[in-house]
Amino acid sequence: MVNYRVQHIEALVEQLKENGVQVLDEIETYDYGKFVHIMDPEGNKIELWEPVDHVFTQMGGETTK
Repeated sequence: MVNYRVQHIEALVEQLKENGVQVLDEIETYDYGKFVHIMDPEGNKIELWEPVDHVFTQMGGETTK
């Protein structure tokens, strides 16, 4: 599975749905970010993640922002 960091996940998911992308689940929210899974046209599962950067970096992660 591929994981992409995204911004504005709610708007992105709506746009993807409007364009016929299969959204596999509802957006889940955690302290460190929001997640949702989609399926690409070839049947590969993709995870979209909108991190909460200050929480993520406190956990030891790095961000490019």
